[in-house]
Amino acid sequence: MLINMKQLLEVAKEHRFAVGAFNVADSNFVRVVVEEAEKNNSPAIIAVHPTELAFTKDSFFNYVVSRIKNSPVPFVLHLDHGDSLASVMRAVHAGFSSVMIDGSLLPFEENIRVTKEVVDVSHKIGVSVEGELGTIGNTGTTIEGGLTEVIYTKPEDAAEFVEQTGVDSLAVAIGTCHGIYPKGVTPKLRMDVLKSIKEIVDIPLVLHGGSANPDEEIAEAVKIGIQKVNISSDYKFAFFKKCREILATTELWDPNAVYPDCIDEAKKVVKYKMELFNSIGKADCYKDVPAWRSELS
Repeated sequence: MLINMKQLLEVAKEHRFAVGAFNVADSNFVRVVVEEAEKNNSPAIIAVHPTELAFTKDSFFNYVVSRIKNSPVPFVLHLDHGDSLASVMRAVHAGFSSVMIDGSLLPFEENIRVTKEVVDVSHKIGVSVEGELGTIGNTGTTIEGGLTEVIYTKPEDAAEFVEQTGVDSLAVAIGTCHGIYPKGVTPKLRMDVLKSIKEIVDIPLVLHGGSANPDEEIAEAVKIGIQKVNISSDYKFAFFKKCREILATTELWDPNAVYPDCIDEAKKVVKYKMELFNSIGKADCYKDVPAWRSELS
């Protein structure tokens, strides 16, 4: 079942669990996320970065939308880190039910203006919108970007941002980074910042850079009030680690001979994350949620 992010996260917020947003870049990763979500009766978010959308091409998502619309578990097809109204509308026309507009590097007032513009357009056609305030770090091992120094989200700014823009969910900066952390580096998430934001912001909150963080910190963030956790590097790393192993030790070249074991390794990570987010079995919470239908349809 395809729904939008507002529908998905309102239920997660009510039942106190988080949903994983897994970035996909080809049909293998779509299989990993969809099949593991169905196996574990877990809601899931298929996230697509603009560079991944450019690589896979718009027409690829005809297949993705068809696959998840006909699934018994709820899915959201979400644009991750949209950088302009044009990139957002490209995703909308490809069938995405949710978009993110990332104005986090802009001055505060400009971030509000750009985000509100996307909200005003997207809400008219039933597409939910995620905004971002504060900045995510960059480990140097990802295409998603980020800054060397994290700028933590200020709770009072978050409250004003939500009120002025009308976003459905908000990505907050509490110390995570995109990518896999270098050896010897252990991130420390600012739970005090998250608690302060949660006290004055009532919409679902999002944690970007969810890969490679200590499990206990992610679990605590979910308990405090994170409803969506972005995962990309962790499960892609597992997939390609196995792929390198197979290619380095065999003469195999057919995709159907190489990829099955890689898919299985990535699925192990996805299931582990679903357990961590407490989303396994939670698809049943959506039995009364209607399927999403774009106003463009």
